[in-house]
Amino acid sequence: MTPKVAVVTGAAGDIGRAIARRLADSHDLVVLLDLDSAALDRAIAELGSDPRFVPLTCDVTNETDLAETANRVAGHGLVHTLVNNAGAARAVSLGDTDGEIWRKDNALNLEAPFLCFRAFEEALKASRGALVNISSVNGMAVFGHPAYSAAKAGLIHLTRLIAVEYGKYGIRSNAVAPGTVRTQAWEARAAANPLVFEEAKRWYALRRIATAEDIANAVFFLSSDQAAAITGVCLPVDCGLTAGQAELARTFSQSDNY
Repeated sequence: MTPKVAVVTGAAGDIGRAIARRLADSHDLVVLLDLDSAALDRAIAELGSDPRFVPLTCDVTNETDLAETANRVAGHGLVHTLVNNAGAARAVSLGDTDGEIWRKDNALNLEAPFLCFRAFEEALKASRGALVNISSVNGMAVFGHPAYSAAKAGLIHLTRLIAVEYGKYGIRSNAVAPGTVRTQAWEARAAANPLVFEEAKRWYALRRIATAEDIANAVFFLSSDQAAAITGVCLPVDCGLTAGQAELARTFSQSDNY
């Protein structure tokens, strides 16, 4: 039988590794794509040097590199799941954003997921597979990092575009929108303010922030047969952040029940 393969971009990071580890429960092989080869080596070591995990260095913003990578992945089996997880945020406000930052954030957070989908499109058609795009609550409301946020909002719409146009091939396209997750991306903010995560919890209905494993579980579900009738949705995994804020509800209602 042809091995069932999952592909995860930005796989050397905390969330990428967690997704790869979770998808290994439902796939024969998980291909970890990342631009940083040294970080990939560390990720593979952390995953236990398990032969189910295949590291490949790839620049997901480069069409030629992606085409070559897709051919290499085809040698391992048929892609059933593609997770567009690679992403980064630069300037924290519009005032700090210049044209170069705007273009780079859009290239990685919006254009790259499109290019990745096109690179693996034929494989996903053949497998009637699943695409999961990692967006962000920043794509749903304003929480800073404007270029990143605009790209993530675009990614949610791209998710729907693919769901509608490619549903006839059996491809399901969904997005996950994490809220705050304690990852390496937060290190600078945590160094500047060691209480940043405790302060953030007040805005979340569950009074906690999500873990990388929470995000991985959502991806696992959306890629599974249990989500066979789900496509075109964006699932917030944000401990209730986008549902509303209790402090604001208390102010508006003047009720201590919040």
